[in-house]
Amino acid sequence: MKSERPRQLSTAEERRETVLRTAIGAFAARGYWGTTTTEVAKAAGISQAYVYRLFPNKELLFTAVVEHCFVQVRAALERAAAEARGSSPEAVLEAMGDAYALLISDNDLMLIQLHAQAAAVCEPAVREAVRQGYARLVEYVRGASGGTEGQVQEFFALGMLCHLIVSVGADGIDAPWTRTLSRGIKHY
Repeated sequence: MKSERPRQLSTAEERRETVLRTAIGAFAARGYWGTTTTEVAKAAGISQAYVYRLFPNKELLFTAVVEHCFVQVRAALERAAAEARGSSPEAVLEAMGDAYALLISDNDLMLIQLHAQAAAVCEPAVREAVRQGYARLVEYVRGASGGTEGQVQEFFALGMLCHLIVSVGADGIDAPWTRTLSRGIKHY
C-alpha cells in the first residue's frame, strides 16, 4: 500500500503572489484596459471568483502589480547603492542607473511602468499608485545618493529616456537621431 502524503494547500498569501506574478505578464502584454481578470485567473490556474477574493476588482489588482514593480525597482537600486564603487553622488547614481538599465531589460517590468503611466492619465487609483511609487523612489534616490535636486532629476529623466530607447528599439538602429538619444546610455 502506497503511503499518501497529505495534500498541502496554498495559503492565501501564496495564491496572492501567484496571481500577482501572473498578472504582471498579462498586464505587460495587453495593458490595464486590454487585460481581463478572467485571463489572469485562467493563467494562474484559479477561478475568477478566487481572484476577486484576493483582489476585489481589476483596479486593485493592477495597482498591486504597479506597487510590486516599484518594490522591485527600489530593491535593485538599494543593491546598486550598496555596491557602488564610491560614495560620491555621481558614483552612487551611476551604479543605480546601471542597475535600472539592467532591470528594464526585463520587458515585463518596463511595460508595466509604461502601461501604468498611460493608465494614470485617466484612472485616479492608478495615478495615485504611480505618484506614491515615484515619491518613494525619488526620496530614496535623493537620500541614498546625496545628489542635488538637479542630479536626482537627471537620474529620473535618463530613466524615462531609457524607456523610450528600449521601447522603440532605438538602440538597434544606427541613425543620427538614435545616436543623439542613446549617447552615453548603457543598454543590456
